Amino acid sequence: MKKYIAVVDFGMGNLLSASKALDSVGGNAVVTESRRLIEDASAVVLPGVGAFSDAMKNLKKLRLVDTLRAAAASGKPFLGICIGLQLLYSKSEENGSWEGLDIIPGRVVRFPEEKGLKVPQIGWNNVYKTKPCPLFNGVKDGSFFYFVHSYYGIPDKRGDIAATTEYGVKFASAIGRDNVSAVQFHPEKSQKAGLTILSNFVKMVKQ
Repeated sequence: MKKYIAVVDFGMGNLLSASKALDSVGGNAVVTESRRLIEDASAVVLPGVGAFSDAMKNLKKLRLVDTLRAAAASGKPFLGICIGLQLLYSKSEENGSWEGLDIIPGRVVRFPEEKGLKVPQIGWNNVYKTKPCPLFNGVKDGSFFYFVHSYYGIPDKRGDIAATTEYGVKFASAIGRDNVSAVQFHPEKSQKAGLTILSNFVKMVKQ
């Protein structure tokens, strides 16, 4: 079987648009909840929308937690999108306290509403690169991307931050460590800049 990108289906939506966007830039996306297909994939994308707690419950039910940790540790390209970024952290404060995949040490917290912010953040916002990251090759610094989220991640190590965005607070809108990268925004909904991000990911797979 030729190289394919496993788009992890854990019942949290957004799969069709993500897989179609990957296909549109030359990827071969396979939407799956199969541990074997995820293990055998050349790359893994963890997308999704919704609550952190529901996401972790679904991953545990499907017995995908160890599979995803192994995929991240394998060296193959791994991309998290939206809730897929938040799940990479150690824990989340959404609706209590929940353990995450603990691939990127850190925690997920809610935007501070006392700053007069509308929560969730819904719409376009600037993303500023903080370190070289292959995902952002050819993307102009300060480009606009589309966000929908009430929570954001705080990595323990500043070196894991690939890009930041301001929404009342400055937060990590992209993270990267070795083969693992993730974005809080939705590249599949972010027009040309978003497709450039996904195209760069597909290029990593084809190397």
